[in-house]
Amino acid sequence: MSTLLDLHRRIIDQIAEAIIYADTKGIIREWNGAAEHIFGFPKVEAIGQSLDLIIPERLRRAHWEAFDRAMERGSTAHSGHASLTRAINRKGETIYVEMSFAVVTDDDHLATGSVAVARDVTERERAARQ
Repeated sequence: MSTLLDLHRRIIDQIAEAIIYADTKGIIREWNGAAEHIFGFPKVEAIGQSLDLIIPERLRRAHWEAFDRAMERGSTAHSGHASLTRAINRKGETIYVEMSFAVVTDDDHLATGSVAVARDVTERERAARQ
């Protein structure tokens, strides 16, 4: 019989959307199969890397300012709402993703990191722009 932890692992591994968890310093600690597919980095390469791995250089300053504010507050400005953003994949190509973010907190309501759920919408955005 599977444990609840086994069930949670299966859900994370099998969901179609990318699930990325980063600690309070922005270091990737969780990276599921959909994240591998969308961004092109195998889990073994992504775990332990900075989120800069998938953030275009021109967006990094704004990202880190918002990330640090969210870690301090314990919540994001757009909690629960997906937003369209650009990311980069392993090939260095710009892709469009819809991402929702949440700050993960411990029992004392202190931030332990951030989780993002992402869906690749590159084809949709390219078609809309044409």
